[in-house]
Amino acid sequence: MKKDLLIRLFVLILPFLITSCATKKNRGTHYQALARASVRLGIDIDRKDNHALYIEASQWIGTPYRSGGTTKNGVDCSGLTRELYRSVYRKELPCSTTEQRKKAQKVSRHKLKEGDLVFFSSTRSGKQVAHVGIYLKKNNFIHASTSKGVIVSNLNETYYRKHWLSGGKIN
Repeated sequence: MKKDLLIRLFVLILPFLITSCATKKNRGTHYQALARASVRLGIDIDRKDNHALYIEASQWIGTPYRSGGTTKNGVDCSGLTRELYRSVYRKELPCSTTEQRKKAQKVSRHKLKEGDLVFFSSTRSGKQVAHVGIYLKKNNFIHASTSKGVIVSNLNETYYRKHWLSGGKIN
């Protein structure tokens, strides 16, 4: 009778033991991924931040620029924003920078939130949109640079201050 009771008790407790161990393991793996993302992006990641965005964005750092590209073998600016939005937010963005800007609700620079799009002109484009990235925090954004590939830059850098057009929120 006691043996039967012990077996039943063991069977009832075993799932809780297994679940708690798995939870701790996953939590550790998650924090390791956040630590790697923080180092790769050069940004401190807080508990309140969108961890999925930072982890996924960090995996694109160093990807070479390729016009029309949408993979980690090569990506352009609108391809990067499109792939990050698909992966992190489960939202589809248009293929071109111009169409992404049309789809976005305009946001001023001082009201940018994590995940908002940031749009820029270029020396050649005048006031037309030529470049897009995703705002992270503290004026930092991720984008695909034609010369450096996927990097994090700061909105206060001279080039980006000069060519700023608008931010954009995707609903």
